[in-house]
Amino acid sequence: MRRTGALALLGAIAHGSLAASESLPRGVGPEFVKFFESKTTFTCIGNPSITLKASQVNDNSCDCPDGSDEPGTAACANIDPLSPEQPLPGSVTGTTNTTAALPGFWCANAGHVGSYLPFMYVNDGVCDYELCCDGSDENTHVGGVQCENRCDAIGKEYRRLEEQRRQNKERSAKKRRTLVKESRELRRRVEVKIANLKTEVRDLDAKKAEMQAKFDEVERSERGKVVKSEGQGGKLGVLVGLAKSRVNELRNTLDKVMDQRDDLQDKVDQLEDILTKLKEEYNPNFNDEGVKAAVKAWEDYAAGQPSEPKGDLADSDIMEVLKDDSETSGINWAEFETGEASDVDVVYNWEAYLPVPVRDYVHQKLNLLRVWAIENGILADNPTSGGESRLVTAAREARDSATNAHSVKLGQLEEEQRELEKDYGPDDVFRALKGKCISGEAGEYDYELCWFDKTTQKSKKGHGNTNMGNFVRIDKEFVDEEERLDGKGLGKGQRLVLRYENGQGCWNGPNRRTDVYLGCAETDEVWRTVEAEKCVYRMEVGSPAACEDVQEPDVPIKSEL
Repeated sequence: MRRTGALALLGAIAHGSLAASESLPRGVGPEFVKFFESKTTFTCIGNPSITLKASQVNDNSCDCPDGSDEPGTAACANIDPLSPEQPLPGSVTGTTNTTAALPGFWCANAGHVGSYLPFMYVNDGVCDYELCCDGSDENTHVGGVQCENRCDAIGKEYRRLEEQRRQNKERSAKKRRTLVKESRELRRRVEVKIANLKTEVRDLDAKKAEMQAKFDEVERSERGKVVKSEGQGGKLGVLVGLAKSRVNELRNTLDKVMDQRDDLQDKVDQLEDILTKLKEEYNPNFNDEGVKAAVKAWEDYAAGQPSEPKGDLADSDIMEVLKDDSETSGINWAEFETGEASDVDVVYNWEAYLPVPVRDYVHQKLNLLRVWAIENGILADNPTSGGESRLVTAAREARDSATNAHSVKLGQLEEEQRELEKDYGPDDVFRALKGKCISGEAGEYDYELCWFDKTTQKSKKGHGNTNMGNFVRIDKEFVDEEERLDGKGLGKGQRLVLRYENGQGCWNGPNRRTDVYLGCAETDEVWRTVEAEKCVYRMEVGSPAACEDVQEPDVPIKSEL
């Protein structure tokens, strides 16, 4: 089965050259005209030491090692680089490894586009209209084949398709320009956001340093002070505080025990009711040893219960114990907490007899002396039982709040900087597509592509979704595919490839990954999705964003392969 390749020459030079040299041998391409201008002799193109008679050109005999003397026949087809290897008697190497001087049989195709046809298809009894629409390749009419000239109709259709293709490219290019504008605006917004975040981070950094300095100052100034806390009054005050905490703890425990007792008593009452009904309603004549044993055990249990309840502690007495301490019930802790002067009061009460200016001065100096002694290890820095002062707590909270706000903004700044530095392709064009999704069908699945996010396989039968890969990077790869009539193909040239990796693991296989090949198109569309190998998917996608690197396709040359 034959297919078209990709080698041809276009242009008016070919038509002009052939029109000016009507006497040229058949099959001579425009760039080789100079070698065939002599009317008497011909020099082999690749072997200039060999000169032939003009009559030996196109005589169906391969006289030149490079086959240049047979531009219009298939005599030298066996050295065509597209032909299968086979012995070539008389060639320099003796094989088809000899380089052919001519690319093929030239079809002028007046009214269309001239192109080369491999020599093996010359006079083979087949009209090769896709490359030789003028039928000049079948001049000997092998098998009675008559190849009419169809170049007018084919050329007209070709020009229509080329115009349609050109218009599609213009529309796609216009949409790409719109995407580029959107991407630039999005990038500008990120840059503005980064600038604002940098300003906020600098301000918060200064505020954090200020709050830290204030906290250090407050902590230092409060460090030497003795703060009177709840229940403090010398050693007795400390003991009272501990006793009060212990009593409250025991009171809470007793309350929980009472709740558990009531729950257990309810369960015991339910079980006694069940066993009582069993004893009263069971049939003594029914020979069930298990039931009889249960009834006997219940009778023994009931006989062992006292006829009158013991003098248990009344619930009212327990509830009285559970009441909170106050002046009228329990312990009046206030009598112990305020009745005695503290050790600190004993030390500092003498300040009250000093004049106010002197008292403040002495108090300040004593505090500074205490701080100095603590900082230099002379006095131990023993925290009070009541913890730090409210002033220190407020300063600590203000410092922590500033630190947290600074950390949050710094994290946002780093995230935006990573977003700005991310590769979004040429002109940052894919930034405008990030997060958008498109999908296409293939068999029993829908395949979804989310730009710069992930690819997903979705079952049409409701069997769930499968992650086929998460976006990693942008690559470029050379592809060589035939142009499709519908335009939904990659063609030939360097193409952008989006790599999606580390998807859901296959059964007994690697994690899934997807290579997304991008072609130029007017709209975003998933063209085809195939599993190229186990757990490796190839997705071909059209998008205006991919139009920049699209190259003009070559006019194809028909080949045997």
